[in-house]
Amino acid sequence: MDFKINEYPHLQFGTLFCIGRNYAKHVEEMNSKQSDDPVVFLKPRCSIIRSGESILLPNQSENVHHEVELVALIGKETKNIDHEHALKSVKALAVGLDLTARDLQSTAKKSGLPWTLSKGFNTFAPIGNFFEYDESIDVQNLDISVSVNGVNRQSSNTSLMLFNLETIIHYLSTRFVLYPGDLIFTGTPEGVSRIVPGDRIRAALGNNLSTLEVYVK
Repeated sequence: MDFKINEYPHLQFGTLFCIGRNYAKHVEEMNSKQSDDPVVFLKPRCSIIRSGESILLPNQSENVHHEVELVALIGKETKNIDHEHALKSVKALAVGLDLTARDLQSTAKKSGLPWTLSKGFNTFAPIGNFFEYDESIDVQNLDISVSVNGVNRQSSNTSLMLFNLETIIHYLSTRFVLYPGDLIFTGTPEGVSRIVPGDRIRAALGNNLSTLEVYVK
């Protein structure tokens, strides 16, 4: 059953916490190194769009990539929660895209600067429909995929995450207070690639428990 959150505008969402380098093969394809702790960055709320809307490619970048991800919606105030109880903070799940201006990110990395400008453009966080999370759902065994113009580009399973959702929530909650409406983007598997105007992007989580379709302008 979808939450009413699917029927309302973006303003009810809180902070967008994002996890980088959370699938080994994606770390390899980016020529990066696995980290001992989750890599955390943020996106602004203006980056959120919903299914049926359009991604607006910014003039400042010539190489924007799609990154399909499991997204968790926090349902209650959470601070210093242990691993065992971490999933009790989750209200719902969805499929999402973490769009990245790869050229801007590469420049930032070389200069030792933050990634915010490459991750936070308007429309850079498309999110599909939310479905209620309960203990019957094995959040660490969900298929996740994305296709562009009918061609599959990313296909994986959340079991391959280096830091599972419990670990991510525990880690974040020991450094920040998580509030209802906060979103956690949990990282992307391998297969990220460029999108261009005219592309149609479709993403799915689980057995189509959450789906997303957006267009690129």
